[in-house]
Amino acid sequence: MDTAPTAELQALLEGVDLPAEKDALLAYAVSQRAEPVFIAALRELPEREYQSIDEVGEELVRVQPVRHEEHASPHEESGAPPGGDAYTDPSPDTGQVRDLDSVD
Repeated sequence: MDTAPTAELQALLEGVDLPAEKDALLAYAVSQRAEPVFIAALRELPEREYQSIDEVGEELVRVQPVRHEEHASPHEESGAPPGGDAYTDPSPDTGQVRDLDSVD
């Protein structure tokens, strides 16, 4: 569902008691004489409790990226660390501006 129709549906649901299950959202939409496209969209929602109307909108538009359960396996890093040997030096040359009188 696009963002504009989703916003219309969210406006339609403004008076529903929250948190609400999917069935309560559907019943409220029907009582408000929602358009069939809105009823169909609500029927597609996952069965769960919605804490806010924004959660309903996010579920319909999918604003957040879909999480994949598969994670890439860790692998050994390659190459030298940033800064080379200075990376592990407890007193590295920090690159700060030095007093010109003390430089030879």
